[in-house]
Amino acid sequence: MAVHADVLIKKKSLIRLYVENIKKNWMLYVMIIPGILFYIIFKFIPLLGSVIAFQDYQIFKGILGSPWVGLENFKFIFTYQDFYQVLRNTLMIAFYQLIFGFPAPIILALLFNEIRLMVFKRTVQSLFYLPHFLSWVVVGGIVFELLAAEGVINAVRELFGAEPILFMQEEGYFRSIVVISGIWKGVGWGTIIYLAAITGINPNLYEAAVMDGANRWKQIRYITLPLLYPTILTLFLLNIGNFLELGFDQIFNLLTPMTYSVGDIIETYVYRAGVLQGQFSVTTAIGLFQSVVGFILLWIFNRLARKSGQGLW
Repeated sequence: MAVHADVLIKKKSLIRLYVENIKKNWMLYVMIIPGILFYIIFKFIPLLGSVIAFQDYQIFKGILGSPWVGLENFKFIFTYQDFYQVLRNTLMIAFYQLIFGFPAPIILALLFNEIRLMVFKRTVQSLFYLPHFLSWVVVGGIVFELLAAEGVINAVRELFGAEPILFMQEEGYFRSIVVISGIWKGVGWGTIIYLAAITGINPNLYEAAVMDGANRWKQIRYITLPLLYPTILTLFLLNIGNFLELGFDQIFNLLTPMTYSVGDIIETYVYRAGVLQGQFSVTTAIGLFQSVVGFILLWIFNRLARKSGQGLW
């Protein structure tokens, strides 16, 4: 009984501390309410619609009136030949983006950090940030113009006597174009987090390294990168969680009928089958499969990260 009473006293004291903390910092709690509501409305409530993946959903009958089919939709997608092509394209492009796109803002942030002329540094940073604010419709138009038969790239090639290439119609170039255009659009914005982390590093560490004779490369290797490791790992894990979510806008605006075999991904397939053809149950099953794979990858890599003392949880 005495132990039970002690537990109740501790719980009451914790509750009292929580209440006092909320009263003291009520403005901060009010500020996070919009973010909480956003996730509840647009992330958690839509999860209830995942039940469509286990139904033969009919739009006029709704979720409650549609017949239950169990795992039939999942059996269909795993026996559908085109799904494996779409999945392969998604995995290939996601892998390329992870290998080449993820390190790009880290490298750029390190380069920005080495610039000492502030006017030049801010100008270059602004130029790299600018593409982030352009929609993929605009970026797609720019890419098509640059790589057109009479575009800038082919004009330069013709100066050296080379024949023009229809880049946007060639399967061999499509994935490279997707990765490069994605880096060009997002690399500047991605450097903001890394630059903020670099700014938080104690300058005394660099001064001590200089006194020990360390050059700029050794300062980056033994000070900057190790202290950036927690930030890099956190963003890496977040990217792994969205590994199969490449983004509909980019692929849809760059895809052409000649490049469907290498560029058709899960998002574009879901758009055609779900929105245009009305196969809501099948596309919901694909989306659920996509989310489960992302969660599994995140869980695995987080467990591996925990071995180094870091992780999301």
